[in-house]
Amino acid sequence: MLQELKSAAPGAITGEARQIVRLALPMMIAQVAQVATGFVDTVMAGRVSTDDLAAVSLGASIFITVYVTLMGVVTSLNPVLSHQLGAGEKEQIGETGRQGMWFGLFVGLLGAAAMLLAEHPLRLWLQLPSDVEDKVMLFITGTAVGMPAAMVHRALHAYASSLNRPKVIMVVSLIALALNIPLNYALIHGLYGLPRLGGAGCGWATGIVFWFNCLTLLAYICWHRHFRPYGLTRRMSWPDWKRYGAFLKLGLPIGLSFFVEVSLFSFIALLIAKLGMTVVASHQSVLNFSSIIYMLPQSISTALTVRVGQRAGGGDYHQARFVAGVGLLVGLATALCTMLLVLWLRSDIMAIYSPDPKVIAMGSSLLLFAAVFQLTDAAQTIASGALRGYKLTTIPMVIHITAFWGIGLGLGITLGLTDWLVSPMGIYGFWLALVISLSIAALMLVSYLARESRLRLRHHTLQES
Repeated sequence: MLQELKSAAPGAITGEARQIVRLALPMMIAQVAQVATGFVDTVMAGRVSTDDLAAVSLGASIFITVYVTLMGVVTSLNPVLSHQLGAGEKEQIGETGRQGMWFGLFVGLLGAAAMLLAEHPLRLWLQLPSDVEDKVMLFITGTAVGMPAAMVHRALHAYASSLNRPKVIMVVSLIALALNIPLNYALIHGLYGLPRLGGAGCGWATGIVFWFNCLTLLAYICWHRHFRPYGLTRRMSWPDWKRYGAFLKLGLPIGLSFFVEVSLFSFIALLIAKLGMTVVASHQSVLNFSSIIYMLPQSISTALTVRVGQRAGGGDYHQARFVAGVGLLVGLATALCTMLLVLWLRSDIMAIYSPDPKVIAMGSSLLLFAAVFQLTDAAQTIASGALRGYKLTTIPMVIHITAFWGIGLGLGITLGLTDWLVSPMGIYGFWLALVISLSIAALMLVSYLARESRLRLRHHTLQES
């Protein structure tokens, strides 16, 4: 697929690359701002104590697992809305948006309930000092309060981005990040009459910021004239359960794909909990930074879902394949730059997270693994986004399960905690397995995208002839 770009006019490639970047850049900034709240949480908790940092690390692992999984389910709205826009079905877009908000609310309520119910089993598993466990549970409760708003926000995110208006998402997310910092500080230290929650206050600040994100984005969409022709707020619609079946058919494989990837990191955090607070803190710090730079390929992936979906919805499968190829090219070039920066600045990066020399040393070595998998992680992420634009989600889910759980987690446990292949490598065994699993996922997903896009192009060409 990338080889075919050699025959394309240079102006066509740069023109499409600009369109992808124009759509991806605001979403990238928005997603970095959202993930940066976790960065702020980690840094501010680390300045309180190593125990607070460990508590936030473990609580964030549970929260991120649930949040990203449910976000994937609600992401089903992106290809649906993009296909409707590409097909010119303007009258259907408003109703899809209204049902998407209901869908997001129900998904968020289920997520909040799951997080609260997980607290007791989690205590039994962790067996940490009681004060650390209490902070972990308090963090989880705070983020659970914001989960319904987070999923409605994701529905509105899909609505605005699919209608080619991502800048508002960026602006709202940046304001929310700025709000998160003083909220964190006030709740950590108990200022202005608020309870002193320590690191757990970061979880409650996150929950509050989710509600701000949701309500502010909704208000803007209701007000701005660009969205008026689509009629999101023209009338009230009650839940349409038949539509949710279609959303789930597309969204559950996406959600499970997201889950197996993010749970791989979360399960590692739980498995290494007994290796000591330094290992946990180092792992979480590197994971948090990796999640920030991951927003670069993730934003290109979301842009490709929209761009490919619009082309496929309009029946232009030649252009859809071309867009996918250009998106991969842009993503790989971006990943190469981030890889070099991580290799160059890894010690400085870790010094931001913690003043503890042991955390800095271990985290710097883990960042070597994170730098190595930048290219393959970008390739598999962007290929997945393009496939969602074609409404292909089941096979990518199977690939993710095989690569991340079968190889990433299984091999990670083998290398990290057992002597079946080599002497136990600890945390380094898990990160080596991550590199291998992401490489396999990238190879399989890019190959699948190349094949399926070619088949659809040939089938459409035969129909026309």
